[in-house]
Amino acid sequence: MLQDLLLVIGRIVTILPIMLMITLFMGKRAIGELPVFDFLIIITLASVVGADIADPNIHHLPTLVAIIAIGILQKAVSYLKLANRKFGHKITLEPTVVIHEGMLIQQNIKKIGFSIDNILQMLREKDVFDIRDVETAIIEANGSLSVLKKQKKREVTLGDLQIAGAKSLISYPVIVEGSIDSSVLEAWQLEEAWLTEQLHRKNLQLEDVFFASVNSVHELHICSYEEIPEKLPPVYH
Repeated sequence: MLQDLLLVIGRIVTILPIMLMITLFMGKRAIGELPVFDFLIIITLASVVGADIADPNIHHLPTLVAIIAIGILQKAVSYLKLANRKFGHKITLEPTVVIHEGMLIQQNIKKIGFSIDNILQMLREKDVFDIRDVETAIIEANGSLSVLKKQKKREVTLGDLQIAGAKSLISYPVIVEGSIDSSVLEAWQLEEAWLTEQLHRKNLQLEDVFFASVNSVHELHICSYEEIPEKLPPVYH
């Protein structure tokens, strides 16, 4: 038992320095962005190292060779991606437009396996609390969200001019995929009859609505299943 423990400690002491060197060799890109291929590289490295440390019966030298080989492979693939864009496109995900001109793109959101809640959370992390403020929002290849606000939201703010302004309005989702959130209506002292009337004014039924939000001054923003922007911005790697 003592011999096995010393063997495990010895492997940790030898593996960690080489892992550090390989990670630095792979570069910042592998650490920060984690595209698909780099993500697989990290998983593979973790599996190889974990098995070697945990099982004293595994030969140590092949593990060290595997770590070095994996690092070299990652570097070679990164070089090929830079040298040949077509090759790069084939082994990574493309950016996906999920909001355009304040409208959620339902087909794109479903295609990448995100939910409305995912998108709204990522918008809040970007200090966006109303999708009407968004010109374009894109899910990048690494799963992060990039947001371009509408022009009027990018101009000089009242705070920049040191002018006291009205309270900012936050919109809350009141309809998600055809289902009403009654708690939002109650919070704004509204009834379902009011919501139904608003939908009828736009010739919409509840089941036609993919997403709708309402703010404290009872402004309703609706994204229907049928309403698709005619031309989305061409965003590619």
